[in-house]
Amino acid sequence: MQKGGGGTHDMRQSMMAGMDSMQKMPMSGDVDKDFAMMMKVHHQQALSMAEMELAHGKSKAMKDMARQIMAAQKKEIATFDRWLATQK
Repeated sequence: MQKGGGGTHDMRQSMMAGMDSMQKMPMSGDVDKDFAMMMKVHHQQALSMAEMELAHGKSKAMKDMARQIMAAQKKEIATFDRWLATQK
């Protein structure tokens, strides 16, 4: 049962690829750095899913939620990027 067609399949594929990426990510041994790196990937997956909702979703409420998620996640990714840039 694939309600939603390609959008549903693409969302699942994206989620699985993101989980695989996080599982294969080498840990630095620094909990703060590892947290930032893994959360950045997690947030990027949320962006991908939100983009798919906007492209394929029908519900105005879910599209509105997707837009809110995208705005919040982009800010948090930028914060992680800034902090990671200061780490050696």
